[in-house]
Amino acid sequence: MPRRETVERFIAMVESNDHVRAIEEFYAEDASMQENLSAPRVGRDVLVAHEKAALGRVASVHTHEVTTFLVDGDHVAIHWIFDFTLPDGSTRRFDEMALQTWDGEKIVRERFFYDPASVAAKPPAG
Repeated sequence: MPRRETVERFIAMVESNDHVRAIEEFYAEDASMQENLSAPRVGRDVLVAHEKAALGRVASVHTHEVTTFLVDGDHVAIHWIFDFTLPDGSTRRFDEMALQTWDGEKIVRERFFYDPASVAAKPPAG
């Protein structure tokens, strides 16, 4: 079971847009991530590589301040909102719920729930 302070440190690291370091520091070596009903990605090295590739496809990311998260034993729920700006200036918003299972101070399983239609690209402003 994670300490609440550990979860708060994890959230703060992601809010500061240090997404890769958050995976490196807070996920177990054999951790998995799953998007909606897609097959999970397994292994911290795989998760880091996927995150680096995803960030490499965007011009910038804005992570909104987390206002809702719950810690209940080994289970953590976090409401994330991310705004991605693509190289062409269009934007995408991910408004998602992350459900995590922790083993001690490390995340071992995470599943994201979001409406795929909500992440359609919005044209550049202006």
